[in-house]
Amino acid sequence: MMTENSLKTLTSKNSPATVADAVLETEIAGLQKLRQTTLTDTAFTDAIKLLVSCRGRIVVTGIGKSGHIGRKMSATFSSTGRPSYFLHAAEANHGDLGLITKEDVVIAISNSGESQELFHTLSYCQRFGIPIIGITARQTGTLAQQSTYTLLLPEAEEACPLGLAPTTSTTLTLALGDALAVATMTATGFTADGFHVYHPGGKLGQLLTLARDIMHTGDALPLVTKGTSLMETLLEMSSKRLGCVGVCDTDGSLIGIFTDGDLRRHMSAVSQETPVDCMMSADPLMLNPNEPLSVVARTMSEKRVPSVFLCEDKCPKGILHIHDLLSRGLV
Repeated sequence: MMTENSLKTLTSKNSPATVADAVLETEIAGLQKLRQTTLTDTAFTDAIKLLVSCRGRIVVTGIGKSGHIGRKMSATFSSTGRPSYFLHAAEANHGDLGLITKEDVVIAISNSGESQELFHTLSYCQRFGIPIIGITARQTGTLAQQSTYTLLLPEAEEACPLGLAPTTSTTLTLALGDALAVATMTATGFTADGFHVYHPGGKLGQLLTLARDIMHTGDALPLVTKGTSLMETLLEMSSKRLGCVGVCDTDGSLIGIFTDGDLRRHMSAVSQETPVDCMMSADPLMLNPNEPLSVVARTMSEKRVPSVFLCEDKCPKGILHIHDLLSRGLV
């Protein structure tokens, strides 16, 4: 383990792993201070109430390294259901202040609290009564004095032997942004369905897609009624190419499933005219069409089945095959 001041004693003779360990230990110590101070301050709770009640957009602004962190913070708010955009502090001074409306909340980031580029934005917000959540390390700085609520970053050693490069301070700001976004998301009751709306692409989007969105329906459904002969059943199975057939009673309720595995098991003991219900597997696995694909994939894996019927009140509405999930990288 590294000592608190070990970063200042590091030299080129230290291994990369030793240096990395010192960096992580320093930043972890900073995060612990953040957890014990800023997150327990009433200003944090007040800031969350302000963000929850915001009827406009959450405008995040900053410059330099604070600006980079601000971009990520804004993106996190947007992806968790709170409309947000990043406003570069320098661009704001050249005509972009008009983007901020009275319905918005501004999150201004400056470690020193004295970034000159922020001052016009702070003045504009003060003039029009737009609330400001300031994130800074200086309680006596201009940003802290001008903010509606100040989230004060704790004193923490930068993870840089020179103590100059923004490292621990940017990590703390990033973590604080995540805390703000997740606490706001939780307070507003944001759900997985909402997350899918903002993440339709990629694996996350696929996992949150509903079964009904990709299931085979209509004429693609392999179905026969109770009493159908083996020959007719095989024709239905072959034409639909899903390796199985659902067996329904006269009311249209699914009562069984017949697969190519069932055919192999019964082939020597049946004829072409044998009713399919004599060979089917009763009480087949059924899921609701509104289940997310993540649930479908997990259930199929646990039950070790290659296909599943999606039903409403036992009435088949669709079917999914394992290949439908494989093609989307979900299994």
